Amino acid sequence: MRPSSSDPGSPGGDPPELMLGPAPEAVGPVFGDRAAAAGRYAEILAGPGVTRGLLGPREVPRLWERHILNCAVVGDLLPADIAVCDVGSGAGLPGIVLALARPDLSVTLLEPLLRRTLFLDEVIQLLGLDNVRVLRGRAEEFAGKERFDVVTSRAVAPLDRLAGWSLPLLRSGGEMVALKGGSAEAELAESADLLAKLGATRWSVETVGAGVVEPPTTVIRVGIDQELQVRSAKKARSKSRRPGR
Repeated sequence: MRPSSSDPGSPGGDPPELMLGPAPEAVGPVFGDRAAAAGRYAEILAGPGVTRGLLGPREVPRLWERHILNCAVVGDLLPADIAVCDVGSGAGLPGIVLALARPDLSVTLLEPLLRRTLFLDEVIQLLGLDNVRVLRGRAEEFAGKERFDVVTSRAVAPLDRLAGWSLPLLRSGGEMVALKGGSAEAELAESADLLAKLGATRWSVETVGAGVVEPPTTVIRVGIDQELQVRSAKKARSKSRRPGR
């Protein structure tokens, strides 16, 4: 049973959808039998997501293209049946979207703020997602304690800091996948030396989702061969913090 509309502060309430448009045709092929759940998630973001400060109201009209499908197409880059950690998950972008589009994935949403983790837990329950869990804390707190095949992020931090947080969470052969915009090439060029010092062995900028979302999603992929030692990662990060940066 849906929660009563007398509780507009919870994801299950009935706040106004604030100009949320209909689901694009691509939603069906991308989400399959979870398309209805993706639609419910869009409603949650457009209503309680806005009223609880997790999404700006101006983003609602472009929620499907700019946020949901923009994240969902990243699933095409991920192998089957892997463990994914979404760092700084916020409202669940891209973590919840990937869990919806790829039910074979085991997704961990890592988020330091209590109000956001409460929101994420509520959304998971409402959508009936059994392949998602929420961890409250910062990435540094879980380095060496939790390991994943892929670590994702979106609009969290510049690449140099993001890599220092994400790479120590990877298993051997793992990969960081960071959703970025037009600055991706410049960020990667500026951070290449640090990536090598951290222990990364490969990195690239790629686009995904052509024909599904416009513009296609840009990601930076950074891979490692061996699990990173936490002390080594901290040392590399500290050396990168030169005066003037």
